[in-house]
Amino acid sequence: MPRTSRRTSVFTESLIREMTRVALRHGAVNLSQGFPDFNPPAEILVAAKAEMDGEHHQYAITWGAPPLREALAAKLTRCTGLPCDPEKNLIVTCGATEAMMVAVMSVTDVGDKIGLFSPFYENYSADAILSGVTPVFATLRPPDYTFDLAELRRVFASGIKAFVLCNPSNPTGKVFTRAELEQIAALAQEFDVWIITDEVYEHIVFAPHAHTYLSALPGMAERTIMCSSLSKTFAITGWRLGYVFASPEFVAQGRKVHDFLTVGAAAPLQHAIVAGLKMPPSYYAQLAAEYAARREILLGYLDQTGLRYTTPQGAYFVMLDISPFGYANDVEFARWMAQDIGVAGVPGSVFFHEPEHRYVRLNFAKKDATLHAAGERLLKLRRG
Repeated sequence: MPRTSRRTSVFTESLIREMTRVALRHGAVNLSQGFPDFNPPAEILVAAKAEMDGEHHQYAITWGAPPLREALAAKLTRCTGLPCDPEKNLIVTCGATEAMMVAVMSVTDVGDKIGLFSPFYENYSADAILSGVTPVFATLRPPDYTFDLAELRRVFASGIKAFVLCNPSNPTGKVFTRAELEQIAALAQEFDVWIITDEVYEHIVFAPHAHTYLSALPGMAERTIMCSSLSKTFAITGWRLGYVFASPEFVAQGRKVHDFLTVGAAAPLQHAIVAGLKMPPSYYAQLAAEYAARREILLGYLDQTGLRYTTPQGAYFVMLDISPFGYANDVEFARWMAQDIGVAGVPGSVFFHEPEHRYVRLNFAKKDATLHAAGERLLKLRRG
């Protein structure tokens, strides 16, 4: 038998998705994989049903249906303050997952280096491996997940071609301050590095914190590749609609990579989501308020357990410190928690470059009833 590739042997299937299967096997409340258990806004569902009876069932233009790119451009200009030409600045992708791969593959060559913060969303390391590039890590130090500027400078000075920034951060819930972003921007300009941003949680930010678009900082529009999606904003993770917002120079290259990776995202869904993008700014304020309320439900139960956690500033994840239980392996703890406590979370080690086993990630993108059911079970973790 011929051998499969060496590069695919150095990482496993997603442990995040595996924990969803563990939850189903044990009947646990699934707070692992980051998807809502509630429906999208009614306006989007109405539009989707209409599209199923419509005519958009063949390939859209590979880099995105014109009505979607026009709606995206208007929204991005409003939110970032930057001009966005739907013909020159956008690529519609199959989720932010593909957007990130398009970005990495379009700016790196085999043998290049790419910078990452640790902890990081697990896909980033796989993107690097599949692209044939070497990740170089800077540490976000718990519990506040701040970075050391001198260490970050060493990463940029090591010869990286690009640096990946997830803001708001999955898994930590950190929202980078403007001052922190200015430091990252200064390094990017000094060392002539691309910044690839993952901003899928841009509208899920909790007061007094605020989301700052790195690309809107002085000198950063041309070297920032913004990757985002509509999945989290509109509760449509299964629709797989993402996008890249970047300079025309990048987009000209990125469109080619996207074309040969996936050809294009689902045509009827591209047309349907335009209804969501036409919602008023009040929709986004309400979205953040609803997630803030869900956050308080889960944190209220965690407070009763006496366990430590970092209060998320954005996104919808909580990193729970499980060190009091004495498990040397967080994967074993997560499987025990799913089976015996009845709540599934993600072992935190999957997000760290360092050998770190003190955390489990929980997500609160759930109905209130789901969070209360999970919370009642989590009380069995109460520390005396």
